[in-house]
Parts: sequence; structure tokens; C-alpha cells
Amino acid sequence: MEIIDCLENNPIVASLHNNDFLSEASSSPVKVIFLLSGNILHIGDVVDHLKSNDKKVFIHIDLIDGLGRDFASVDYIKQRIKPHGILSTRSNLLRHGKEIGLITIQRLFLLDSRALNSGVDIIKSYHPDLVEVLPGIIPRGIEELKKRVHQPIIAGGMITLKNDVIQALKAGALAVSTSKKELWQM
Repeated sequence: MEIIDCLENNPIVASLHNNDFLSEASSSPVKVIFLLSGNILHIGDVVDHLKSNDKKVFIHIDLIDGLGRDFASVDYIKQRIKPHGILSTRSNLLRHGKEIGLITIQRLFLLDSRALNSGVDIIKSYHPDLVEVLPGIIPRGIEELKKRVHQPIIAGGMITLKNDVIQALKAGALAVSTSKKELWQM
């Protein structure tokens, strides 16, 4: 798949939350761009601009103003806006997008072990092309949060290994919450 080759050659994806950095993203060495905001009136122009700069463009369908959360919106994106693919937390929209020939990226928020299990089930149910996992790097997120708030931080969710605990504490967490009883004895 061409998108895999792009990511293997340059593993950085530019995520654009608005058009403020559109020019920088267009001229950057990244080959893949996620559009995480916009509206139905302008998204086509943005996609055309990025594609003309040899970028692979993916639209986060959940976050585009003016689009519904239904199959007609996916069809509209495919037929009128013509990105390379879509990303979403909604597997039904991605399933339809895959059926009509779009590259699909399932976005998962791995907040705890239940979310992980549910996400695995979703992925196995229709096989999206790629999966985006959030949060990407817990220790770095802890460090950033610690810089911005004064309250003590407890790291939780996805803490299943001794090393997870060590990394969270090194990053600045005061404590770690986990359902993994083997870690309760640390």
C-alpha cells in the first residue's frame, strides 16, 4: 500500500487542527497529513492544495463542520472532496469508507484495558487499513501536564508492566493506578 511506503520513508504525520500551518505542512518533508478541523465549504480547497504539493491527505470525518455522521457524508467526501482516506472513531463510517475505496484509519483512545479490548474487537470486525492510538506516549504526556498544572498527577490506564510504572513515575507522576494486581506489590 502506497501510504505504508510513505510512512516507512517518513514516519511523521502532520496533524492540522486549523489552517494556520497549512503552508508549513505543504512545504514540509512530511508526506501524510491529517486534517482535524475545517468545514464543508473549504475542506475541498485545502485537500486540493495539499494534494498539489504531493501530500497524502486524510480527513477526520468526525471533526469537519457541516458533515453529518452518516454514510452520505462518507460518499460526499469520496466523490467531491477526494482525499486519500478518512479517519474516525466511528467504525461504521470507516467500514463504509473502506467499501467505497477510501483508505481508513481507526482512531482509538486507549484510556484503560476495557477500551483496549473494545478497540481490538472493533479492528477485528472490519479491518481498517491503519490504526491511530491515543495517547501516543504516556510519559511525555505526563511531563507536559505536570508543566501546566500544579496538582499531583496519578497515571492510570494501560499500566500493566513494571516498566510502565517506572516510566510514569520518572515522568513526574506522583502515583500510578492500575488494575494489574501483580503490580500492587511493587
